[in-house]
Amino acid sequence: MVATGIVLSPLVLDSLAAGTPAVDPPAVERRDDGEPIQPLPPAPALDARQVALGRRLFGDKRLSADRSVACTSCHDLSAGGADTLRTSKGVGGVQTLVNTPTIFNLAFNSRVNWSGTYATLDAHMADLSANPIVMKASWEGVAKELRDDPAYAAAFREAFPEGLTPASLRAALVAFERSMVTPNAPFDRYLAGQKDALPEEAQEGYRLFKAYGCSSCHQGVNVGGNMFQTFGVMGSFFEERGTPETDADQGRFNVTKKESDRHVFRVPSLRNVARTAPYFHDGSAPTLGSAIAVMARYQLGRSLTSREIASLVAFLTSLNGETPKGGA
Repeated sequence: MVATGIVLSPLVLDSLAAGTPAVDPPAVERRDDGEPIQPLPPAPALDARQVALGRRLFGDKRLSADRSVACTSCHDLSAGGADTLRTSKGVGGVQTLVNTPTIFNLAFNSRVNWSGTYATLDAHMADLSANPIVMKASWEGVAKELRDDPAYAAAFREAFPEGLTPASLRAALVAFERSMVTPNAPFDRYLAGQKDALPEEAQEGYRLFKAYGCSSCHQGVNVGGNMFQTFGVMGSFFEERGTPETDADQGRFNVTKKESDRHVFRVPSLRNVARTAPYFHDGSAPTLGSAIAVMARYQLGRSLTSREIASLVAFLTSLNGETPKGGA
Protein backbone atom coordinates (compact mmCIF):
# COMPACT_ATOMS: atom_id res chain seq x y z
CA MET A 1 0.00 0.00 0.00
CA VAL A 2 1.29 3.43 -0.92
CA ALA A 3 1.90 5.70 2.06
CA THR A 4 -0.27 8.78 2.07
CA GLY A 5 0.12 10.23 5.55
CA ILE A 6 -3.58 9.54 6.19
CA VAL A 7 -4.81 8.05 9.46
CA LEU A 8 -8.12 6.24 9.12
CA SER A 9 -10.46 6.58 12.09
CA PRO A 10 -11.82 3.44 13.80
CA LEU A 11 -15.22 4.32 12.33
CA VAL A 12 -13.81 4.13 8.81
CA LEU A 13 -11.88 0.92 9.51
CA ASP A 14 -15.04 -0.72 10.88
CA SER A 15 -16.93 0.34 7.77
CA LEU A 16 -14.27 -1.09 5.48
CA ALA A 17 -14.20 -4.36 7.44
CA ALA A 18 -17.96 -4.62 6.99
CA GLY A 19 -17.58 -4.25 3.24
CA THR A 20 -18.91 -0.70 2.95
CA PRO A 21 -16.45 1.48 0.97
CA ALA A 22 -16.43 4.51 3.26
CA VAL A 23 -13.14 5.54 1.64
CA ASP A 24 -12.43 5.23 -2.07
CA PRO A 25 -9.06 3.40 -2.14
CA PRO A 26 -7.87 4.82 -5.50
CA ALA A 27 -8.54 8.37 -4.27
CA VAL A 28 -6.51 7.79 -1.12
CA GLU A 29 -3.65 5.79 -2.59
CA ARG A 30 -3.12 7.45 -5.92
CA ARG A 31 -0.03 9.53 -5.05
CA ASP A 32 3.34 8.38 -3.75
CA ASP A 33 4.56 11.79 -2.55
CA GLY A 34 2.94 11.67 0.87
CA GLU A 35 0.27 14.27 0.07
CA PRO A 36 -3.15 13.41 1.51
CA ILE A 37 -4.99 15.48 -1.12
CA GLN A 38 -5.05 14.64 -4.82
CA PRO A 39 -5.75 16.99 -7.73
CA LEU A 40 -9.36 17.07 -8.85
CA PRO A 41 -9.92 14.82 -11.87
CA PRO A 42 -11.70 16.17 -14.94
CA ALA A 43 -15.45 15.77 -15.24
CA PRO A 44 -16.46 12.29 -16.40
CA ALA A 45 -17.27 11.74 -20.05
CA LEU A 46 -20.95 12.50 -20.48
CA ASP A 47 -23.50 12.89 -23.27
CA ALA A 48 -23.60 16.65 -23.91
CA ARG A 49 -27.26 16.49 -24.92
CA GLN A 50 -28.21 14.85 -21.64
CA VAL A 51 -26.16 17.35 -19.65
CA ALA A 52 -27.86 20.24 -21.45
CA LEU A 53 -31.28 18.80 -20.68
CA GLY A 54 -30.30 18.31 -17.05
CA ARG A 55 -29.17 21.92 -16.85
CA ARG A 56 -32.57 23.10 -18.13
CA LEU A 57 -34.42 20.85 -15.72
CA PHE A 58 -32.27 21.99 -12.81
CA GLY A 59 -33.72 25.46 -13.12
CA ASP A 60 -37.31 24.45 -13.96
CA LYS A 61 -39.87 25.03 -11.19
CA ARG A 62 -42.27 22.60 -12.84
CA LEU A 63 -40.35 19.89 -11.01
CA SER A 64 -42.05 21.02 -7.77
CA ALA A 65 -45.70 20.38 -6.94
CA ASP A 66 -46.70 24.03 -6.71
CA ARG A 67 -44.06 25.40 -9.08
CA SER A 68 -42.52 27.37 -6.24
CA VAL A 69 -38.99 25.97 -6.29
CA ALA A 70 -36.43 24.55 -8.68
CA CYS A 71 -33.23 22.66 -7.89
CA THR A 72 -31.42 25.99 -8.23
CA SER A 73 -33.52 27.43 -5.42
CA CYS A 74 -31.30 25.54 -2.98
CA HIS A 75 -28.30 24.83 -5.21
CA ASP A 76 -27.50 28.28 -6.57
CA LEU A 77 -24.92 27.70 -9.29
CA SER A 78 -23.61 31.26 -8.94
CA ALA A 79 -23.10 30.84 -5.18
CA GLY A 80 -20.90 27.81 -4.87
CA GLY A 81 -23.64 25.35 -5.74
CA ALA A 82 -25.40 25.88 -2.40
CA ASP A 83 -27.19 28.91 -0.93
CA THR A 84 -26.58 31.48 1.79
CA LEU A 85 -29.21 30.21 4.26
CA ARG A 86 -28.80 28.16 7.44
CA THR A 87 -31.48 25.86 6.09
CA SER A 88 -33.22 26.24 2.76
CA LYS A 89 -36.88 26.67 1.83
CA GLY A 90 -38.51 23.83 -0.02
CA VAL A 91 -41.87 23.53 -1.73
CA GLY A 92 -44.50 25.87 -0.31
CA GLY A 93 -41.90 27.69 1.74
CA VAL A 94 -41.40 24.74 4.12
CA GLN A 95 -38.04 24.97 5.89
CA THR A 96 -35.63 22.14 5.16
CA LEU A 97 -34.05 20.29 8.08
CA VAL A 98 -30.37 20.75 7.25
CA ASN A 99 -28.02 23.16 5.52
CA THR A 100 -27.85 22.57 1.77
CA PRO A 101 -24.55 20.98 0.64
CA THR A 102 -22.93 22.15 -2.58
CA ILE A 103 -23.78 20.43 -5.85
CA PHE A 104 -20.24 21.01 -7.16
CA ASN A 105 -17.94 17.97 -7.37
CA LEU A 106 -20.73 15.80 -5.97
CA ALA A 107 -19.72 12.99 -8.31
CA PHE A 108 -16.53 12.44 -6.30
CA ASN A 109 -18.27 11.82 -2.95
CA SER A 110 -18.73 8.21 -1.85
CA ARG A 111 -22.16 8.89 -0.28
CA VAL A 112 -24.88 11.49 -0.75
CA ASN A 113 -26.39 13.84 1.86
CA TRP A 114 -25.27 14.63 5.41
CA SER A 115 -26.35 11.26 6.81
CA GLY A 116 -24.94 9.29 3.88
CA THR A 117 -28.35 7.87 3.12
CA TYR A 118 -27.64 7.23 -0.55
CA ALA A 119 -24.76 5.35 -2.17
CA THR A 120 -25.35 6.83 -5.63
CA LEU A 121 -26.60 10.02 -7.22
CA ASP A 122 -29.23 7.95 -9.02
CA ALA A 123 -30.69 6.65 -5.76
CA HIS A 124 -30.69 10.14 -4.29
CA MET A 125 -32.42 11.61 -7.33
CA ALA A 126 -35.09 8.91 -7.29
CA ASP A 127 -36.29 10.04 -3.85
CA LEU A 128 -36.09 13.81 -4.29
CA SER A 129 -39.32 14.36 -6.20
CA ALA A 130 -41.60 12.77 -3.61
CA ASN A 131 -39.84 14.34 -0.63
CA PRO A 132 -42.58 16.45 1.01
CA ILE A 133 -40.10 19.14 2.01
CA VAL A 134 -38.15 19.33 -1.27
CA MET A 135 -40.51 18.94 -4.25
CA LYS A 136 -43.63 17.05 -3.05
CA ALA A 137 -44.25 15.78 -6.56
CA SER A 138 -43.74 12.55 -8.50
CA TRP A 139 -41.48 11.74 -11.44
CA GLU A 140 -44.46 10.29 -13.27
CA GLY A 141 -46.43 13.52 -12.84
CA VAL A 142 -43.52 15.72 -13.88
CA ALA A 143 -42.84 13.58 -16.95
CA LYS A 144 -46.49 13.73 -17.99
CA GLU A 145 -46.52 17.52 -17.70
CA LEU A 146 -43.24 18.08 -19.54
CA ARG A 147 -44.27 15.82 -22.44
CA ASP A 148 -46.75 18.56 -23.30
CA ASP A 149 -43.81 20.92 -23.83
CA PRO A 150 -42.78 20.39 -27.49
CA ALA A 151 -39.22 21.62 -26.91
CA TYR A 152 -38.62 19.22 -24.04
CA ALA A 153 -40.26 16.33 -25.86
CA ALA A 154 -38.09 16.83 -28.94
CA ALA A 155 -34.88 17.28 -26.97
CA PHE A 156 -35.52 14.10 -24.98
CA ARG A 157 -36.19 12.10 -28.15
CA GLU A 158 -32.76 13.16 -29.40
CA ALA A 159 -30.93 12.47 -26.13
CA PHE A 160 -32.66 9.27 -24.98
CA PRO A 161 -33.93 6.33 -27.08
CA GLU A 162 -36.99 6.04 -24.83
CA GLY A 163 -37.76 9.75 -25.01
CA LEU A 164 -39.13 11.64 -22.01
CA THR A 165 -39.84 9.22 -19.17
CA PRO A 166 -39.45 9.42 -15.39
CA ALA A 167 -36.17 7.47 -15.73
CA SER A 168 -34.77 9.72 -18.46
CA LEU A 169 -35.73 12.82 -16.48
CA ARG A 170 -33.68 11.55 -13.55
CA ALA A 171 -30.83 10.46 -15.81
CA ALA A 172 -30.58 13.92 -17.37
CA LEU A 173 -30.46 15.60 -13.97
CA VAL A 174 -27.81 13.18 -12.72
CA ALA A 175 -25.73 13.77 -15.87
CA PHE A 176 -25.83 17.48 -15.15
CA GLU A 177 -24.86 16.93 -11.51
CA ARG A 178 -21.91 14.78 -12.56
CA SER A 179 -20.73 17.53 -14.93
CA MET A 180 -20.52 20.11 -12.13
CA VAL A 181 -16.75 19.85 -11.58
CA THR A 182 -14.67 22.87 -10.55
CA PRO A 183 -11.18 22.48 -12.05
CA ASN A 184 -7.98 24.50 -11.88
CA ALA A 185 -8.06 25.54 -8.22
CA PRO A 186 -4.86 27.28 -7.10
CA PHE A 187 -4.17 24.37 -4.77
CA ASP A 188 -4.46 21.87 -7.62
CA ARG A 189 -1.98 23.92 -9.62
CA TYR A 190 0.29 23.89 -6.56
CA LEU A 191 0.08 20.09 -6.37
CA ALA A 192 0.91 19.94 -10.07
CA GLY A 193 4.19 21.76 -9.41
CA GLN A 194 3.25 25.43 -9.77
CA LYS A 195 4.54 26.46 -6.36
CA ASP A 196 3.79 30.15 -6.86
CA ALA A 197 0.07 29.29 -7.24
CA LEU A 198 -0.18 29.18 -3.44
CA PRO A 199 0.72 32.28 -1.36
CA GLU A 200 2.93 31.73 1.67
CA GLU A 201 0.01 32.15 4.06
CA ALA A 202 -1.93 29.43 2.25
CA GLN A 203 1.12 27.15 2.27
CA GLU A 204 1.40 27.65 6.02
CA GLY A 205 -2.32 26.85 6.31
CA TYR A 206 -1.79 23.60 4.42
CA ARG A 207 1.10 22.71 6.71
CA LEU A 208 -1.15 23.24 9.73
CA PHE A 209 -3.98 21.33 8.02
CA LYS A 210 -1.74 18.27 7.85
CA ALA A 211 0.12 18.74 11.12
CA TYR A 212 -3.03 19.16 13.21
CA GLY A 213 -4.79 16.17 11.68
CA CYS A 214 -7.47 17.87 9.56
CA SER A 215 -6.37 15.71 6.62
CA SER A 216 -7.23 12.53 8.53
CA CYS A 217 -10.85 13.13 7.48
CA HIS A 218 -10.52 15.72 4.72
CA GLN A 219 -8.38 14.03 2.08
CA GLY A 220 -8.53 12.48 -1.37
CA VAL A 221 -9.58 14.24 -4.56
CA ASN A 222 -12.57 15.93 -2.93
CA VAL A 223 -10.80 16.90 0.31
CA GLY A 224 -13.47 14.94 2.14
CA GLY A 225 -16.75 13.36 1.12
CA ASN A 226 -15.46 9.81 1.47
CA MET A 227 -16.01 8.80 5.11
CA PHE A 228 -18.20 9.30 8.17
CA GLN A 229 -17.15 10.91 11.44
CA THR A 230 -18.70 11.87 14.76
CA PHE A 231 -19.36 15.58 15.21
CA GLY A 232 -17.85 16.14 18.63
CA VAL A 233 -14.92 13.72 18.94
CA MET A 234 -13.16 15.88 21.55
CA GLY A 235 -16.14 17.59 23.15
CA SER A 236 -19.92 17.67 23.37
CA PHE A 237 -20.79 20.00 20.51
CA PHE A 238 -24.53 19.44 20.76
CA GLU A 239 -24.63 19.97 24.52
CA GLU A 240 -22.62 23.17 24.26
CA ARG A 241 -24.15 24.58 21.07
CA GLY A 242 -26.82 26.42 23.01
CA THR A 243 -29.87 25.14 21.13
CA PRO A 244 -31.92 21.96 21.66
CA GLU A 245 -31.06 18.90 19.62
CA THR A 246 -33.23 18.12 16.61
CA ASP A 247 -33.86 14.96 14.65
CA ALA A 248 -31.43 16.24 12.03
CA ASP A 249 -28.69 16.40 14.68
CA GLN A 250 -28.84 12.61 15.09
CA GLY A 251 -27.05 12.22 11.75
CA ARG A 252 -26.44 8.71 10.49
CA PHE A 253 -28.38 7.25 13.42
CA ASN A 254 -31.51 8.21 11.46
CA VAL A 255 -30.41 5.79 8.73
CA THR A 256 -28.94 2.85 10.66
CA LYS A 257 -30.65 3.18 14.08
CA LYS A 258 -27.32 2.19 15.64
CA GLU A 259 -26.42 4.10 18.79
CA SER A 260 -22.82 4.26 17.61
CA ASP A 261 -24.02 6.34 14.61
CA ARG A 262 -25.67 9.06 16.69
CA HIS A 263 -24.17 12.47 15.78
CA VAL A 264 -22.22 10.82 12.95
CA PHE A 265 -22.19 12.63 9.59
CA ARG A 266 -20.64 12.28 6.18
CA VAL A 267 -17.47 14.35 6.21
CA PRO A 268 -18.13 17.16 3.71
CA SER A 269 -15.86 18.03 0.83
CA LEU A 270 -13.90 21.23 1.43
CA ARG A 271 -13.60 22.16 -2.23
CA ASN A 272 -15.07 25.64 -2.79
CA VAL A 273 -15.84 25.79 0.93
CA ALA A 274 -14.97 29.49 1.07
CA ARG A 275 -18.01 30.12 -1.14
CA THR A 276 -20.62 28.17 0.80
CA ALA A 277 -21.20 29.85 4.18
CA PRO A 278 -22.89 29.15 6.56
CA TYR A 279 -21.37 25.85 7.65
CA PHE A 280 -22.16 22.44 9.18
CA HIS A 281 -25.35 20.42 8.82
CA ASP A 282 -27.16 22.98 11.00
CA GLY A 283 -25.69 26.10 9.39
CA SER A 284 -24.57 27.24 12.85
CA ALA A 285 -21.15 28.60 11.81
CA PRO A 286 -21.65 31.89 9.92
CA THR A 287 -18.08 32.29 8.67
CA LEU A 288 -15.26 30.03 7.55
CA GLY A 289 -13.09 31.26 10.41
CA SER A 290 -15.73 30.38 12.99
CA ALA A 291 -16.19 26.94 11.41
CA ILE A 292 -12.45 26.29 11.63
CA ALA A 293 -12.42 27.27 15.31
CA VAL A 294 -15.32 24.90 16.07
CA MET A 295 -13.70 22.05 14.16
CA ALA A 296 -10.41 22.57 15.98
CA ARG A 297 -12.17 22.58 19.35
CA TYR A 298 -14.55 19.65 18.90
CA GLN A 299 -12.72 17.43 16.43
CA LEU A 300 -9.08 18.02 17.37
CA GLY A 301 -9.19 19.34 20.94
CA ARG A 302 -7.23 22.45 19.96
CA SER A 303 -7.60 26.17 20.48
CA LEU A 304 -6.20 28.04 17.48
CA THR A 305 -4.70 31.50 17.35
CA SER A 306 -6.18 34.12 15.03
CA ARG A 307 -3.07 33.82 12.86
CA GLU A 308 -3.49 30.05 12.54
CA ILE A 309 -7.14 30.48 11.59
CA ALA A 310 -6.21 33.10 8.99
CA SER A 311 -3.64 30.72 7.48
CA LEU A 312 -6.16 27.89 7.34
CA VAL A 313 -8.73 30.20 5.72
CA ALA A 314 -6.13 31.13 3.10
CA PHE A 315 -5.46 27.45 2.37
CA LEU A 316 -9.14 26.55 2.15
CA THR A 317 -9.78 29.51 -0.14
CA SER A 318 -7.15 28.09 -2.48
CA LEU A 319 -9.50 25.12 -3.02
CA ASN A 320 -11.90 27.37 -4.97
CA GLY A 321 -11.99 26.05 -8.52
CA GLU A 322 -13.39 27.43 -11.75
CA THR A 323 -17.19 27.54 -11.90
CA PRO A 324 -18.25 24.87 -14.41
CA LYS A 325 -19.93 25.77 -17.65
CA GLY A 326 -23.56 26.53 -17.01
CA GLY A 327 -22.86 27.37 -13.38
CA ALA A 328 -22.77 31.15 -13.58
